[in-house]
Amino acid sequence: MNDLHVRPAIEADLATLVRLRDAAARWMLARGVTGQWRPGELDEDHFRQVMARGEVWLAETGGRVLGAWELWWQDEAAWGPQPPVAGYVHRLMVDRSTAAPGTGRLLLEAAERRVAEAGRIRARLDCLAGNAQLNAYYRQAGYRVVGHKKGKPQPGGAPKSFTLLEKELSGPTAPGTSLRSG
Repeated sequence: MNDLHVRPAIEADLATLVRLRDAAARWMLARGVTGQWRPGELDEDHFRQVMARGEVWLAETGGRVLGAWELWWQDEAAWGPQPPVAGYVHRLMVDRSTAAPGTGRLLLEAAERRVAEAGRIRARLDCLAGNAQLNAYYRQAGYRVVGHKKGKPQPGGAPKSFTLLEKELSGPTAPGTSLRSG
């Protein structure tokens, strides 16, 4: 997918982000993945707040949105106080109606590249502990389990238990799709 273009989300993208999140939640529920995401759980204000303190990215090709993710520069709720060596990937979402297989991995690589370009040496994420398929997906993408967090607060829901995963990055030329802003 050579024409993948990633860009920071803007205010005009908020409805698209909510639509992507809700569609991803419905897709999980249709496949029996419960306890992870629920449609209607996050609204535009959630993404607006993330954009104010971190980054939200959209991936597009041919004028179609393929997916999005959040990138935080700290995540004390899951990881506790940490030195500024990592970027934290959250809410990796793929539009299953438009994206080709493998798009999720391309988005994850783009997020890793952004982390490396910011001078951080690790990409970190957390994954619902009970979602074996998603935990395996991240391990296959080069992440290693480094811990567990029980009772992490959730936006719009009860606290949940998570697996903490991280991946060492090699710097600004880390794997993946180059980021082009604009």
